[in-house]
Amino acid sequence: MNIWQEAISDHARLVGVTGRLDQNLTPALEAELLELLKQGYYHLVVNLHEVNYINSGGLRCLVTAWRQSRQNGGDLKLCGLSERVTEIFSMVGFDKVFQIYADCDAARQAVQSL
Repeated sequence: MNIWQEAISDHARLVGVTGRLDQNLTPALEAELLELLKQGYYHLVVNLHEVNYINSGGLRCLVTAWRQSRQNGGDLKLCGLSERVTEIFSMVGFDKVFQIYADCDAARQAVQSL
């Protein structure tokens, strides 16, 4: 299973991704995030700990979900980025857009306290 989710609270979900976030996996992640947003889960944490590659489509998917969550008073936070994925986020300036946590437990607690 490349994408999984778990409840953080009544209004927040953690979504985990495993593998390469590219043209093969991005549509499934996008569908998962959009469905959660449609269900009213506007506080999301995306765990990228097991993602070893992300392309522009994967980045766009995350930004789209981030925008929609923010428009609804929520937020999308990221956690567990590998060194390589962190470099990609820095190169495109997304480290300034997203709240990124090295530790997924910290991201989970930040959302639980809302």
